[in-house]
Amino acid sequence: MNNGREKLGSRLGFILLSAGCAIGCGNVWKFPWMTGQFGGGGFVLVYVLCLILLGLPAMVMEFAMGRASQASPVKMYQKLEKPGHKWHIHGYVALLGNIALMAFYTVVTGWMMYYFVMFLLGKSTDLGFVAMITNPTVNVGYLAVAVVLGFIVLSFDLQGGLERVTKYLMVALFVLMVVLAVHSGTLSGAKEGLSFYLVPDFSKINGSVIVGAMNQAFFTLSLGIGSMAIFGSYIGKERSLMGESINIIILDTFVAIMAGFIMFPACFTYGIEVNAGPSLLFDTMATVFNNMAGGRVWGTLFFLFMVFAAFSTELAVFENILACVREMTGWNRPKGCVACGIGIFLLGLTTALGYSVFTFQPFAPGSAWLDFWDFIVSTNCLPLGALIFSIFCCYKVGWGWDNFIAEANAGKGLKVQNWMKPVFKYFVPICVLALYIYGLATFGWK
Repeated sequence: MNNGREKLGSRLGFILLSAGCAIGCGNVWKFPWMTGQFGGGGFVLVYVLCLILLGLPAMVMEFAMGRASQASPVKMYQKLEKPGHKWHIHGYVALLGNIALMAFYTVVTGWMMYYFVMFLLGKSTDLGFVAMITNPTVNVGYLAVAVVLGFIVLSFDLQGGLERVTKYLMVALFVLMVVLAVHSGTLSGAKEGLSFYLVPDFSKINGSVIVGAMNQAFFTLSLGIGSMAIFGSYIGKERSLMGESINIIILDTFVAIMAGFIMFPACFTYGIEVNAGPSLLFDTMATVFNNMAGGRVWGTLFFLFMVFAAFSTELAVFENILACVREMTGWNRPKGCVACGIGIFLLGLTTALGYSVFTFQPFAPGSAWLDFWDFIVSTNCLPLGALIFSIFCCYKVGWGWDNFIAEANAGKGLKVQNWMKPVFKYFVPICVLALYIYGLATFGWK
């Protein structure tokens, strides 16, 4: 073990920090609009099954690789693979996946900040999703704020910066979500909204729904690109990894489900389309708050928790990128933060200006840079990364099952049992590969 490596200060810090990486725009922005587009309760059911059957094993494997190697994704394969093997190539792909994620995630975080500021200043009646994304000044300005704030936090040591800030963000997020969910439950359309959201319509479940649910499960848990492995490298062996993974997934799922409790009753109350897509959170919720008593206060609180959720993931992924860069260069935190911040800001300009200056339609008409980066990450890097992790951990050609089990089960808590081996070794890779191929075959290319 590398005794000079930074460590998290507590088990709570690890759980909240890892949950913070998982909890973000995937839960409160992407999950609700995907639920709306894929038919409601049926998608939610398949999504939860994907979290349990695919997400949980993948998370345990990522944590185990990180903790055993005590290194970032770029270096962990080099420490765990057999001499002469080339698994470490995926470490660089994982780093590129994190960078691609931040190429659009930082912009979405900026959108959250912009809506929060507008509600706080009482200017919410002027808001519009299309007007916002086509405004270069707004997009570039708030992208810069999101990137600079993130790397300022990370320029401090791990416990004093990232761990301390994330603890406060996550606790505030949980409290705000419960308050807003209770408030939405009092609306006149709560019964119809919750019925759509929670009661599965099995006739709407098809291959595309299952692929969407799998990709969303990996996206919301930040699995497949080493984002969880890096936090595994910051903890000791006091606790086994199955129990810690379950705790994190419960927190992540709680936030996603709460987001639906907030949004769908409001949509049905005010007659707003639930299948509006990426604009659902922005246009529809702004309309809801602008037409309800105390809307400015509720809108400010809502987008405040959206900023918290987005920023917690941004910080965690920034830390992953920073750790990789520092291990490759030997830079200290402040120098690494400056270099990474400049690079991510420049790449994020593609998304920030993608609806105005840098117009680009990679797929169907109306697609843009955001869709391109999301395709790279959600459709490719996340599922393929989870597939590679499962093969590496479960087969002798990689790290091997025995080594994986020894690491995953070290410490107190729930263990990976022998009867679970077929799930990790066969079910996960076969399902991920089959759904990945089906997803590419049915993707809306044009």
